[in-house]
Amino acid sequence: MTQQEILSQPQVWRRALTSDIDVPAFGETGERVLFLGCGTSAFVAESIAELRERAGHGISDAGYASEWTPQRVYDRIVVISRSGTTSEVLQVLAQVPDGTATTAIVGVASSPVAQAAGDVLVLDYADERSVVQTRFPTTVLLLARRAFGESVEHLPRQAEEALAREAAVSAADFSHFVFLGRWWTYGLAQEAALKIREAAQAWSESYPSLDYRHGPIAVAHDDTLVVVFGERDPNLERDIQRTNATVVCEDLDPLVQLARAQSLAADLAAARDAVTESTANLSAMLVAH
Repeated sequence: MTQQEILSQPQVWRRALTSDIDVPAFGETGERVLFLGCGTSAFVAESIAELRERAGHGISDAGYASEWTPQRVYDRIVVISRSGTTSEVLQVLAQVPDGTATTAIVGVASSPVAQAAGDVLVLDYADERSVVQTRFPTTVLLLARRAFGESVEHLPRQAEEALAREAAVSAADFSHFVFLGRWWTYGLAQEAALKIREAAQAWSESYPSLDYRHGPIAVAHDDTLVVVFGERDPNLERDIQRTNATVVCEDLDPLVQLARAQSLAADLAAARDAVTESTANLSAMLVAH
Protein backbone atom coordinates (compact mmCIF):
# COMPACT_ATOMS: atom_id res chain seq x y z
CA MET A 1 0.00 0.00 0.00
CA THR A 2 2.76 2.47 0.95
CA GLN A 3 4.66 1.91 -2.30
CA GLN A 4 1.46 2.39 -4.31
CA GLU A 5 0.84 5.72 -2.59
CA ILE A 6 4.43 6.77 -3.22
CA LEU A 7 4.04 6.03 -6.93
CA SER A 8 0.72 7.89 -7.07
CA GLN A 9 2.36 11.20 -6.18
CA PRO A 10 2.79 12.55 -9.74
CA GLN A 11 -0.96 12.15 -10.38
CA VAL A 12 -1.84 13.65 -6.99
CA TRP A 13 0.46 16.60 -7.61
CA ARG A 14 -1.14 17.22 -11.01
CA ARG A 15 -4.53 17.36 -9.39
CA ALA A 16 -3.24 19.71 -6.71
CA LEU A 17 -1.88 22.10 -9.34
CA THR A 18 -5.28 22.34 -11.02
CA SER A 19 -7.02 23.28 -7.77
CA ASP A 20 -7.78 26.79 -6.59
CA ILE A 21 -7.10 27.59 -2.94
CA ASP A 22 -9.64 30.05 -1.60
CA VAL A 23 -8.38 30.15 2.00
CA PRO A 24 -5.16 31.63 3.47
CA ALA A 25 -3.61 28.19 3.81
CA PHE A 26 -0.08 29.55 4.15
CA GLY A 27 -0.87 32.93 5.61
CA GLU A 28 -1.67 36.25 4.03
CA THR A 29 1.30 38.29 2.81
CA GLY A 30 2.61 40.38 5.69
CA GLU A 31 1.08 38.25 8.44
CA ARG A 32 3.23 36.87 11.20
CA VAL A 33 2.53 33.14 10.96
CA LEU A 34 3.32 30.09 13.08
CA PHE A 35 3.19 26.68 11.40
CA LEU A 36 2.67 23.66 13.68
CA GLY A 37 2.39 19.90 13.32
CA CYS A 38 3.47 16.60 14.85
CA GLY A 39 5.92 14.11 13.35
CA THR A 40 5.93 14.40 9.56
CA SER A 41 3.72 17.48 9.72
CA ALA A 42 6.21 19.25 12.00
CA PHE A 43 8.97 18.74 9.43
CA VAL A 44 6.65 20.04 6.70
CA ALA A 45 5.86 23.05 8.88
CA GLU A 46 9.57 23.75 9.29
CA SER A 47 10.17 23.68 5.53
CA ILE A 48 7.14 25.87 4.80
CA ALA A 49 8.18 28.50 7.34
CA GLU A 50 11.65 28.68 5.80
CA LEU A 51 10.23 28.95 2.28
CA ARG A 52 7.67 31.60 3.22
CA GLU A 53 10.05 33.92 5.00
CA ARG A 54 12.69 33.66 2.29
CA ALA A 55 10.02 34.45 -0.31
CA GLY A 56 9.31 37.72 1.51
CA HIS A 57 5.77 36.90 2.65
CA GLY A 58 6.36 37.77 6.28
CA ILE A 59 7.79 36.50 9.56
CA SER A 60 7.32 32.73 9.67
CA ASP A 61 8.05 30.36 12.53
CA ALA A 62 7.53 26.62 12.92
CA GLY A 63 7.39 24.17 15.77
CA TYR A 64 5.93 21.02 17.27
CA ALA A 65 2.30 21.18 18.32
CA SER A 66 3.23 18.97 21.28
CA GLU A 67 5.69 21.61 22.54
CA TRP A 68 3.71 24.80 21.88
CA THR A 69 2.69 27.28 24.56
CA PRO A 70 1.02 30.63 23.78
CA GLN A 71 3.91 33.02 24.40
CA ARG A 72 4.69 34.92 21.18
CA VAL A 73 2.01 36.86 19.33
CA TYR A 74 1.07 35.75 15.80
CA ASP A 75 -1.49 36.97 13.30
CA ARG A 76 -2.23 33.40 12.26
CA ILE A 77 -1.46 29.85 13.37
CA VAL A 78 -1.48 27.19 10.65
CA VAL A 79 -1.78 23.58 11.82
CA ILE A 80 -1.10 20.56 9.62
CA SER A 81 -2.72 17.20 10.36
CA ARG A 82 -3.39 14.58 7.71
CA SER A 83 -5.95 12.69 9.79
CA GLY A 84 -7.38 15.80 11.41
CA THR A 85 -7.48 13.92 14.72
CA THR A 86 -4.06 14.75 16.23
CA SER A 87 -4.69 15.41 19.91
CA GLU A 88 -1.79 17.84 20.36
CA VAL A 89 -3.04 19.91 17.41
CA LEU A 90 -6.52 20.04 18.91
CA GLN A 91 -5.01 21.22 22.19
CA VAL A 92 -3.25 24.03 20.33
CA LEU A 93 -6.46 25.16 18.63
CA ALA A 94 -8.20 25.22 22.01
CA GLN A 95 -5.53 27.57 23.40
CA VAL A 96 -5.18 30.06 20.54
CA PRO A 97 -5.53 33.60 21.92
CA ASP A 98 -8.48 35.73 20.87
CA GLY A 99 -7.72 37.72 17.74
CA THR A 100 -5.36 35.13 16.26
CA ALA A 101 -6.63 33.59 13.02
CA THR A 102 -6.32 29.82 12.52
CA THR A 103 -5.97 27.65 9.44
CA ALA A 104 -5.95 23.85 9.29
CA ILE A 105 -4.51 21.78 6.45
CA VAL A 106 -6.05 18.31 6.64
CA GLY A 107 -6.87 15.25 4.58
CA VAL A 108 -10.33 14.69 6.09
CA ALA A 109 -12.98 17.41 5.85
CA SER A 110 -15.18 16.20 8.71
CA SER A 111 -12.32 15.77 11.17
CA PRO A 112 -12.15 17.46 14.60
CA VAL A 113 -9.16 19.61 13.58
CA ALA A 114 -11.00 20.88 10.50
CA GLN A 115 -14.04 21.74 12.60
CA ALA A 116 -11.95 23.58 15.21
CA ALA A 117 -10.09 25.90 12.80
CA GLY A 118 -11.31 29.14 11.32
CA ASP A 119 -10.13 28.35 7.77
CA VAL A 120 -9.59 24.89 6.33
CA LEU A 121 -7.71 23.51 3.32
CA VAL A 122 -8.90 19.95 2.66
CA LEU A 123 -6.63 17.75 0.56
CA ASP A 124 -8.83 14.65 0.61
CA TYR A 125 -7.46 13.50 -2.75
CA ALA A 126 -4.01 13.27 -1.12
CA ASP A 127 -5.19 11.40 1.99
CA GLU A 128 -3.60 8.00 2.62
CA ARG A 129 -4.49 4.59 3.96
CA SER A 130 -0.95 3.80 5.04
CA VAL A 131 0.19 4.86 8.51
CA VAL A 132 3.46 6.00 6.90
CA GLN A 133 2.76 9.40 5.33
CA THR A 134 4.08 10.05 1.82
CA ARG A 135 1.84 11.84 -0.67
CA PHE A 136 -0.03 14.12 1.76
CA PRO A 137 3.07 15.97 3.04
CA THR A 138 4.63 16.32 -0.40
CA THR A 139 1.37 17.72 -1.77
CA VAL A 140 1.22 20.29 1.03
CA LEU A 141 4.80 21.35 0.23
CA LEU A 142 4.06 21.53 -3.49
CA LEU A 143 1.11 23.86 -2.90
CA ALA A 144 3.11 25.99 -0.47
CA ARG A 145 5.88 26.48 -2.99
CA ARG A 146 3.35 27.48 -5.65
CA ALA A 147 1.73 29.92 -3.21
CA PHE A 148 5.13 31.53 -2.58
CA GLY A 149 5.68 32.14 -6.28
CA GLU A 150 7.80 29.17 -7.33
CA SER A 151 7.35 27.46 -10.69
CA VAL A 152 6.44 23.87 -9.81
CA GLU A 153 4.38 22.77 -12.81
CA HIS A 154 7.22 20.57 -14.09
CA LEU A 155 7.55 18.56 -10.88
CA PRO A 156 4.85 15.91 -11.52
CA ARG A 157 6.61 14.88 -14.73
CA GLN A 158 10.03 14.92 -13.08
CA ALA A 159 8.71 12.78 -10.21
CA GLU A 160 7.08 10.35 -12.63
CA GLU A 161 10.34 9.83 -14.49
CA ALA A 162 12.43 9.63 -11.32
CA LEU A 163 10.17 7.08 -9.62
CA ALA A 164 10.16 4.94 -12.77
CA ARG A 165 13.96 4.76 -12.82
CA GLU A 166 15.99 2.16 -11.00
CA ALA A 167 17.24 3.41 -7.66
CA ALA A 168 20.74 4.88 -7.62
CA VAL A 169 21.71 2.33 -4.93
CA SER A 170 20.22 -0.77 -3.36
CA ALA A 171 18.89 0.04 0.10
CA ALA A 172 19.58 -3.52 1.25
CA ASP A 173 23.32 -2.90 0.87
CA PHE A 174 23.37 -0.49 3.81
CA SER A 175 22.70 -0.64 7.55
CA HIS A 176 23.01 3.08 8.35
CA PHE A 177 21.20 5.93 6.58
CA VAL A 178 21.92 9.66 6.84
CA PHE A 179 19.96 12.47 5.17
CA LEU A 180 21.30 16.00 4.88
CA GLY A 181 19.69 19.26 3.80
CA ARG A 182 20.11 23.03 3.94
CA TRP A 183 17.57 25.75 4.62
CA TRP A 184 14.11 24.44 3.70
CA THR A 185 15.45 21.05 2.62
CA TYR A 186 16.59 20.22 6.16
CA GLY A 187 12.91 19.55 6.89
CA LEU A 188 12.93 17.11 3.98
CA ALA A 189 16.04 15.40 5.35
CA GLN A 190 14.34 14.92 8.71
CA GLU A 191 11.26 13.50 7.02
CA ALA A 192 13.33 11.09 4.89
CA ALA A 193 15.09 9.77 7.99
CA LEU A 194 11.75 9.30 9.71
CA LYS A 195 10.50 7.25 6.75
CA ILE A 196 13.44 4.85 7.14
CA ARG A 197 12.69 4.43 10.84
CA GLU A 198 8.92 4.08 10.41
CA ALA A 199 8.88 1.80 7.37
CA ALA A 200 11.98 -0.34 7.86
CA GLN A 201 12.93 0.09 11.55
CA ALA A 202 16.47 0.90 10.44
CA TRP A 203 19.14 3.22 11.83
CA SER A 204 18.67 6.64 10.26
CA GLU A 205 19.77 10.18 11.08
CA SER A 206 19.32 13.69 9.69
CA TYR A 207 21.38 16.85 9.99
CA PRO A 208 21.90 20.26 8.42
CA SER A 209 24.33 19.48 5.60
CA LEU A 210 27.40 21.43 6.68
CA ASP A 211 26.89 20.61 10.36
CA TYR A 212 27.26 16.89 9.61
CA ARG A 213 31.05 17.30 9.71
CA HIS A 214 30.89 18.61 13.29
CA GLY A 215 30.61 15.29 15.07
CA PRO A 216 27.99 13.03 13.42
CA ILE A 217 30.31 12.05 10.56
CA ALA A 218 32.40 10.16 13.14
CA VAL A 219 30.10 7.13 12.94
CA ALA A 220 29.99 6.95 9.12
CA HIS A 221 31.43 3.75 7.67
CA ASP A 222 31.32 1.58 4.57
CA ASP A 223 27.73 0.47 5.31
CA THR A 224 26.53 4.09 5.55
CA LEU A 225 24.43 5.73 2.85
CA VAL A 226 24.38 9.53 2.90
CA VAL A 227 21.72 11.29 0.81
CA VAL A 228 22.14 15.03 0.26
CA PHE A 229 19.07 17.11 -0.58
CA GLY A 230 19.32 20.18 -2.78
CA GLU A 231 22.54 22.07 -3.39
CA ARG A 232 25.72 19.99 -3.63
CA ASP A 233 28.91 20.83 -1.75
CA PRO A 234 31.97 19.10 -3.27
CA ASN A 235 34.04 19.59 -0.11
CA LEU A 236 31.37 17.92 2.03
CA GLU A 237 31.10 15.05 -0.44
CA ARG A 238 34.86 14.49 -0.31
CA ASP A 239 34.83 14.47 3.49
CA ILE A 240 32.06 11.86 3.52
CA GLN A 241 33.78 9.71 0.91
CA ARG A 242 36.89 9.57 3.08
CA THR A 243 34.86 7.56 5.61
CA ASN A 244 34.09 4.97 2.87
CA ALA A 245 30.40 5.89 3.08
CA THR A 246 28.37 6.11 -0.12
CA VAL A 247 27.07 9.58 -1.05
CA VAL A 248 24.03 10.17 -3.27
CA CYS A 249 23.41 13.71 -4.62
CA GLU A 250 20.85 13.41 -7.41
CA ASP A 251 20.24 16.27 -9.85
CA LEU A 252 16.54 16.48 -9.01
CA ASP A 253 14.23 18.94 -7.33
CA PRO A 254 14.41 18.33 -3.55
CA LEU A 255 10.71 17.42 -3.40
CA VAL A 256 11.29 14.73 -6.02
CA GLN A 257 14.33 13.62 -4.04
CA LEU A 258 12.02 13.14 -1.06
CA ALA A 259 9.73 10.93 -3.15
CA ARG A 260 12.79 8.88 -4.11
CA ALA A 261 13.79 8.63 -0.44
CA GLN A 262 10.30 7.38 0.40
CA SER A 263 10.71 4.69 -2.24
CA LEU A 264 14.10 3.79 -0.79
CA ALA A 265 12.46 3.31 2.61
CA ALA A 266 9.74 1.12 1.11
CA ASP A 267 12.36 -0.98 -0.72
CA LEU A 268 14.35 -1.40 2.49
CA ALA A 269 11.21 -2.43 4.37
CA ALA A 270 10.47 -5.05 1.71
CA ALA A 271 14.05 -6.35 1.82
CA ARG A 272 13.88 -6.63 5.60
CA ASP A 273 10.31 -7.93 5.61
CA ALA A 274 9.71 -5.10 8.06
CA VAL A 275 5.92 -5.10 8.29
CA THR A 276 6.22 -5.71 12.01
CA GLU A 277 5.30 -4.55 15.46
CA SER A 278 6.66 -1.02 14.95
CA THR A 279 4.10 -0.02 12.33
CA ALA A 280 1.38 -1.70 14.38
CA ASN A 281 2.43 0.47 17.32
CA LEU A 282 2.13 3.57 15.14
CA SER A 283 -1.39 2.53 14.14
CA ALA A 284 -2.34 2.02 17.77
CA MET A 285 -0.98 5.44 18.73
CA LEU A 286 -3.00 7.11 15.97
CA VAL A 287 -6.18 5.41 17.13
CA ALA A 288 -5.47 6.39 20.74
CA HIS A 289 -4.84 10.03 19.85
